[in-house]
Amino acid sequence: MSSIFSKIIAGEIPCYKIAEDEHHFAFLDIFPVAKGHTLVVPKKETDYFFDIEDNDMSALMLFAKKVAVAIEKTISCERIGMTVLGLEVPHAHIHLVPLDERGIISFRKKMKFSKEEFEEIAEAIRGNL
Repeated sequence: MSSIFSKIIAGEIPCYKIAEDEHHFAFLDIFPVAKGHTLVVPKKETDYFFDIEDNDMSALMLFAKKVAVAIEKTISCERIGMTVLGLEVPHAHIHLVPLDERGIISFRKKMKFSKEEFEEIAEAIRGNL
């Protein structure tokens, strides 16, 4: 059974796409903890992040770095935080979260944006890739 992320990658579920290449996909989290919160996933469905092959992991991290740089150019923040949780969706993924203060990334408080706001954020980040 395909994960929700595989369905997003296949275009079966809409998203606010940030970037894509042959092996990776990045899109805005629809339950963001910060403006610009982006998910980066390998297109190859792997449940557990640390089961990703070494070469694929390196490529995923380099792709995530490009996306993080674009987010940082777009969203006013001190830096971009990165976390891997791994239990909520059975498809390895990285959270890239703009940070304004030191400490942990809290996933308890979610932000809400309109469709238009999500589209504006995604377009602005894409413009800085």
